[in-house]
Formats: sequence, C-alpha cells, structure tokens
Amino acid sequence: MLTPAEADAAIASALAPAGEESLPLAACAGRVLRQTVRAERDAPPFDRVTMDGIAIAHGPRRTFRIAGVQAAGAPPIPLPDAGDCIEVMTGAVLPPGCDTVVPVERIRVAHGEATLEAGYEPAPWTFVHRQAADARAGAVLLAPGIRLGPPEIAIAAGAGLGRLAVASAARIAVLTTGDELVEPEAPLLPHQLRRSNAYGLGAALALAGFPPETDRHLPDRIEVLRTAFAEALARQDVLVLSGGVSAGRFDHVPEALAACGVRKVLHQVAQRPGRPLWFGVHAGGQAVFALPGNPVSVLVCLVRYVLPALAERTGLRRPPQPQAALAQVFEFNAPLSCFLPVTLEYDLEGRTLARPRPTGGSGDYVSLAGTDGFVELPRGPALHRAGLVVPFFRW
Repeated sequence: MLTPAEADAAIASALAPAGEESLPLAACAGRVLRQTVRAERDAPPFDRVTMDGIAIAHGPRRTFRIAGVQAAGAPPIPLPDAGDCIEVMTGAVLPPGCDTVVPVERIRVAHGEATLEAGYEPAPWTFVHRQAADARAGAVLLAPGIRLGPPEIAIAAGAGLGRLAVASAARIAVLTTGDELVEPEAPLLPHQLRRSNAYGLGAALALAGFPPETDRHLPDRIEVLRTAFAEALARQDVLVLSGGVSAGRFDHVPEALAACGVRKVLHQVAQRPGRPLWFGVHAGGQAVFALPGNPVSVLVCLVRYVLPALAERTGLRRPPQPQAALAQVFEFNAPLSCFLPVTLEYDLEGRTLARPRPTGGSGDYVSLAGTDGFVELPRGPALHRAGLVVPFFRW
C-alpha cells in the first residue's frame, strides 16, 4: 500500500498539464500566469513627486518665488532660477533643475512667494521617488507559475499588458454515488441520509479557485455509473467522485471507470481516514479522483491530494508546506499515517500550535466545525509527543 508521499508522487507523474489561453486582464484574477511579464519602462519612469508642496533646488535659501505649477500628468516645467520654486502635486514629474520637495504643510505662501517653516531643514531628494528605483525597463516583474492576485494584476497593467497568457481553467465534474443519499430539502426516510459531500466538495473546490462545472448524483448501479462516467469524461477535464470505491458489494466505481477506459494509477493509501482513495487517468488526459464516501475522508482526501494536484496541473509553483507543532500528546494505534483535525493556536514566542480535535470516525463531519484543517502525523502506531512539528493542511 502506498504512503501519502508515494501517492502524491504517483498522482503528479500521471497528471497531464493544463492548456493555455489568453484572457483580458480583467478576467485573470485567480488564474495561474504562463508568461513572463517585463517592465515596459523604468518604474517609476521619472523622478516622481510623492507629496503636494514645492519643488526646489536644495540650498541655503528659505524663501522662493513661485514660478509655476506642476500638475500630475502634465509635461515638466523647468525651474527658471535657483531662487524660484515650482508648486508640485503628488504624482507629478519632478521639475528639471529641482532635487527636493518641501511638503505644503512646511511652507507659508504669501504675495507669490513660498517660505520654509522655521526650523525645517529639507534634505536633497526628500519626497522624491527616484526614476527606476523599483525596476529598470525590461526587468522581470512576474514569472510564470504564480497565481494572479490584486498586486500581480496591477503590475501587469502597469507594464502595459491588456491580456495575459494563463493556464486554462479545468472543467470539473463532481459526481456522488449512493442509494441512501437525498438532497438537503427533499423528504427524508428514516433509513436515508442527506447528500452533504457534494456541497462540501463544491465549496472547497470553489474557494481554492477551481469551481466545479457539473454536480450530479448517481445510484449504485454499474450500468448507470458507466454511462454517467463516459458522458462526464467526454465533457470535463477532471472528475471528482465520492463513494463506491471500497470493497463492498455495491462499490462499483473502479469497475465502471475501467470500463470507460480510465487507467488505475493507485487504489488505497496507508492513511486514516481515506484509505480507499482511488486515482486514475483516461487516455485523453482526463484525471479521475475517486474519494471514499465518508464525509471526513472526502474532505481530507480533497485537501491532501486533489487541490494540490489541480494546482500543479496549472503549473502553479508550490510554496513550502506549512508546519505546526502538536499542542499536546496524541496517541494513534494503527500502522497508518494519521490525518488529525486540529485548531490552530500560537504560543508566546509566535510558534504555530495544532490542538487535536479528533472526530468520532470518518463519518463524523459534525466534529469538523470550527477546526482550521488537519495535520499529517507519521505512520503509527505511536504516541506522538507534544511539540512534534508536522505538516499542516488548511481546509
């Protein structure tokens, strides 16, 4: 049986990378960049005024004749004489001949002259953002493999780009199975359960930037599963399934996927919860994640394997996995890796502590309320000591 790390590697090696598309800048938020963004020109492109006030040539003078007004966006006005000053606005070009800006709060204006406040001694290049201080023309501002957030979108706009090459969005289908499941608002019989997994899966995928395109529930009948899987594989890039992957009499998912031409890459991982995890790929490159049906297993497997794989598929550069120290001793008696729900705390030195919040089993999703995520404990059985530093995965 594979370890979690081995399962990670097997999934990564089998995944086909996402395609690429060009989108208007306004549609790129949250997407993964596939091109290099370079500075269109120096940043800033000129010596830029950062405070409203007057621009002067630094020297011993205290009073200056106001020779003009330099507005932001207007061509530069040269300083006529060292005894003159130019009124300047934030964002304006520093007038040629000037090397210092005195804020408006530090001057007194009367009869066309500006006098410095008593005791105020300006220094050269005060309140001036020097040309190319941030970047030289042609410098790399953004590299491929980053997720485009507000700063990155603004940087691309500042570089003069109206469109960007980004990873194509995955078309994702969420498919759940189980004759016992009914929708949240449907009439419920005593022997039935609410269909909760699909909603948890959809929320987690959407919050991670991978909103599902399709959500469908299927009965535990192999002929129905085969037809639905074939239809989904023809339309979607990724299938995320829930239920029907264990060894029970009605666990038809692996057989139905094989009948649709999906090659099994792995089935079962030495972990709890989520041991029956199944992953495979279709000849067309479609990825299929078949998760166990118990709600805690579903969310743990999604966060531990599916979301990182979807990110890697886009070419997103993976940051180091966050770590946390166990806040207390935790005993785990199975020869498996343990995914333990936790809440996060911080000690007086600022260290991240993970307080165990074990569930009553892989069906006890109610206990997950208020938890921050889970930690991955080394393979047991073991008495894991307080202070043990382990990987942390946020919901």
